[in-house]
Amino acid sequence: MNDADHILSFAREILWSHVLVFLRVGPVISLFPGFGESTVPVRIKLALALAFTVIITPVIVPFLSTSGATAPPFPLIMSETAIGLVMGIGIRLFVLALQTAGTIAGQATSLTQILGSAGVTPLPAIGHILVLGGLALAMMTGLHVQAARMIVLSYGLFPAGDLPRTGALADWGVRQVAGAFALAFTLAAPFLIVSVLYNLTLGIINRAMPQMMVVFVGAPVITAVGIVLLLMLAPTILTIWITALQGFLINPFGGP
Repeated sequence: MNDADHILSFAREILWSHVLVFLRVGPVISLFPGFGESTVPVRIKLALALAFTVIITPVIVPFLSTSGATAPPFPLIMSETAIGLVMGIGIRLFVLALQTAGTIAGQATSLTQILGSAGVTPLPAIGHILVLGGLALAMMTGLHVQAARMIVLSYGLFPAGDLPRTGALADWGVRQVAGAFALAFTLAAPFLIVSVLYNLTLGIINRAMPQMMVVFVGAPVITAVGIVLLLMLAPTILTIWITALQGFLINPFGGP
């Protein structure tokens, strides 16, 4: 084999390694908080996925050389894409949890219609504020760096060509969805408590003073209380959310 054959063989190995990494990185970027939003052009997402691929590939080349990277192309493509989708969905569920928390809080405090269509996905004002604040905080704390680290470490748990077991993956998905709803309810709990107290108070006042239009008096009160609560609790809500997200990035699949 002459030098040209060596060069071509080396180039094929390098190209194939980058393709394998891109298959896992691409789905993660397409669902990535901030980068994967529907308002971001597809070309930008593609450029980000390629950039992540170039950065990550040199680190995981030893994993590729000792794993099933020489398996038949089609099963390998399917397994790498599936693993990337699983990790991307896991991260995306945290954004959905923040959106759900904002929707619950908005419904509880009569703030569902203010700025409700300011984005691609209709959300109450509280939802928009929490999501934008959460995405900004995530980027400030280096979410993209932690995501790259998670992708690199995933090759130790799921080598190239090793498709996760369906049963274990289904159990993991159920836990993630349940955890996302639990996190959303936890973040919106103060607004729900205030809403319950507000409605109980209106009921008592209505029984004591039937002639009084309690709705006209109470509506501005619950709206003002909701805004004040958002002002006071937004830092705490976002801190709890970013802590949960960072915990997922450190140990996405719940291993020891």
